Amino acid sequence: MQFFRYEGFFPEDAEQQYSARSMRDLLKKQAMKIDAFLQPIRREAFLCVGGVDEDGVTVVALLKTGDDVQRLIGTYLEMLEFPVENERLEEITLHVAKGLLQNAARSGFIEDDEDVLERFELHRLNARFGKGIQFSEKMIEPRMKDAIYREAQRYLSNETLLPELDRIYAGKSDSPATGHPVHYLIRTDSAATRRGLCELLTEALYANKRIASRRYCAIGLKPDGDVYPPAYDSLYKSCIGGALVVQFAGNENPEDEYASENREMLTLLAKEMKRYRNEVLTIFCLERACNTSRAILYENLGTVSMIELAEELVDASRATEHLIMLAAENNVKADDALLSKIKPDKGYLAPELSELFSEWYNALLKTDVYPQYREIASAKVEAVKEAPRGSAYDELTEMIGLSEAKRIIKTAIDYRKAQKLFSEKGMKAEQLSMHMVFTGNPGTAKTTVARLFARIMRENDLLAKGHIIELGRGDLVGKYVGWTAPTIQKRFREAKGGVLFIDEAYSLVDDRSGSYGDEAINTIVQEMENHRDEVVVIFAGYPDKMEWFLNKNPGLRSRIAFHVPFADYSTEELQRITALIAKKKGLTLTDGAKEKLEAVFDAARTEPDFGNGRFVRTLMEKAKMAQAARLLSAGYDAVNESDIATITEADIIQIAPKPKAAPKRAIGF
Repeated sequence: MQFFRYEGFFPEDAEQQYSARSMRDLLKKQAMKIDAFLQPIRREAFLCVGGVDEDGVTVVALLKTGDDVQRLIGTYLEMLEFPVENERLEEITLHVAKGLLQNAARSGFIEDDEDVLERFELHRLNARFGKGIQFSEKMIEPRMKDAIYREAQRYLSNETLLPELDRIYAGKSDSPATGHPVHYLIRTDSAATRRGLCELLTEALYANKRIASRRYCAIGLKPDGDVYPPAYDSLYKSCIGGALVVQFAGNENPEDEYASENREMLTLLAKEMKRYRNEVLTIFCLERACNTSRAILYENLGTVSMIELAEELVDASRATEHLIMLAAENNVKADDALLSKIKPDKGYLAPELSELFSEWYNALLKTDVYPQYREIASAKVEAVKEAPRGSAYDELTEMIGLSEAKRIIKTAIDYRKAQKLFSEKGMKAEQLSMHMVFTGNPGTAKTTVARLFARIMRENDLLAKGHIIELGRGDLVGKYVGWTAPTIQKRFREAKGGVLFIDEAYSLVDDRSGSYGDEAINTIVQEMENHRDEVVVIFAGYPDKMEWFLNKNPGLRSRIAFHVPFADYSTEELQRITALIAKKKGLTLTDGAKEKLEAVFDAARTEPDFGNGRFVRTLMEKAKMAQAARLLSAGYDAVNESDIATITEADIIQIAPKPKAAPKRAIGF
């Protein structure tokens, strides 16, 4: 389909000035003529007045082929007997055409714009198109052949792109046959390269009349996108005479939950491509590593011929030449500082060289061209220096003890941050798993740190939402057969963009194989992989039991990147925690209370079930109760504000250890 906007301007000495109302009257008067004119071509074309003002008239035209657009609009205007001059005709996008049709309907020039779109099966296409699918339209901006070839040099695709440009510009024979002898597959990880190659291809094809329309559509597909055949059929219908660019961002893991959807989506696209192979040029775009997606595509394309375009990995010599070319284009000379960035034993892609050049050129602008900016640091330098930000990170650093936990969490955050900052310097942008295990005895702040970690990830833009879903065995294991897996999948969906915290994770392990607990663990392992970029899973529990838990499922251990130990608090740390709790409650401790606390903590830390921070909170609660009893016994008049704010030695009560369980006696003895 092609869409056109015609603008005709009324002569200054025109006898009549038109308004929306007079235009409606004129259209009613000529309705029979217009219907007789449009009826024979109603399946091929539609024209209507899109707008009118004192200066002139706008006509919108929808045509399956734009060959006759000037003749059709000319005939249409003759019926309306418009005196126009300074005419302008341009091809437009469907989005713009929709706007003109809506204006025509609002002005009463046509009855219903949606009916027009539905007649040509265009009503399913809009900016959203469907879940997980990005839909857009672009217009080809014609360029001269020399400019296209010069631009092609920038992509270091001499072995694939340049030969294809030669074939395109070789033209065709005098045969009246039409169609596309080949379609294209672009393999690149660079969005800029993808856009550039698509623009060069469509410009060259349009210049050589291999595609008739300046408009082409681009869709970006994700693994969780909709698979709705009528919409894809409509999409191809809207592109007849032009091109369709498909960027597919599929997951290559065959065990991924989206693998079957990937295959279904690619199979559907291949089917539509074959169906419209001679009417619509298709350009598929895949990342370099997507070999499975490529194989699925080729399996379903049958006899369709594909030309693959890809960046070349060039050696140091060609990389140096490329940098010199980029410098010349910017009217500067490549110096040793730039050329020394090329390593003799390394291969380079065009995007990497462009980034190297940009870094050097930006430094050159600040030091040589505009030396007054020499001392201004770049945004990336500032970002590298910047410590993790946000109140949650401040809270974590201010927490007493937990030195190893703080260190590992800082390492995890730095690694995630480095992935974003240093990708252009060669650091591989891996799909980093941030899953963690927190191991520690009761009261060592595992849950508190997990909550802070979720906030830290959000405040540093490392997780989309940064919320936390806290669960135990009862929240994950279903009561009946078949309930467990859907329950866990639902929990992962709820945690998308945040943290899934599973406390006492070892409770999932049952004594017998094939149990609900085993099903829960196996499902969790699969969902951890499926959502590795979207959900951080933190397992927490006592050290010995968590080690046993991890040993029960090796696949689980291999998916956990960070093991965070939470050590028992020392007596000195327990004293500081007590002082902090007291301060928050507006209390002070006497020297005698502090000395007694030290003895209490020394004794309590030897108990097997010592509660660490939890023990301190319980101790302070009992101290407050003891203080209340002491103050009441002293009498109302004897108590002042200082007494109420003071915890004394007498208020510190030794918490008795739990009695050891008596050994079981055998029956009959």
